[in-house]
Formats: sequence, C-alpha cells, structure tokens
Amino acid sequence: MNHLQNVSASAAQSQLRFSRLQRAWTALSRCLERARTRRLLGQLDAQQLSDLGISHTDRLNELDKPFWR
Repeated sequence: MNHLQNVSASAAQSQLRFSRLQRAWTALSRCLERARTRRLLGQLDAQQLSDLGISHTDRLNELDKPFWR
C-alpha cells in the first residue's frame, strides 16, 4: 500500500513540474511577443502612427518599457 502512495506523490510532483514549466513557457512567449511588437512599433513612421491613433510620446513611452512589462 505504501508503494501506491509513493507513485501517486510522484505523479503529483510530475504534474506540478509540468504546470510550472508550462507557466514559464507562457511567460517567455508573452515577453518575446511584447519585444517583437515594440520593435515593430519603433519602425512605424509618423503617418502610420497617426493612422493607429498613437502619438509620438505614447510610442516613446511604450518603447522605454522593459520586455517583461
């Protein structure tokens, strides 16, 4: 019976590790997506910014943010 409890605990630990790994992967993906979109935002000219309703100051504020925010 003790052996069955060990297997169950091991499965729970494995699930916990997978869950943590999945959250880390999701967080990394979001950071990379933010960095990509900010890089694209930095490449827009004044007309394109105007079309999107983004001011030059708003763009600078967004570009100053670190990739994790």
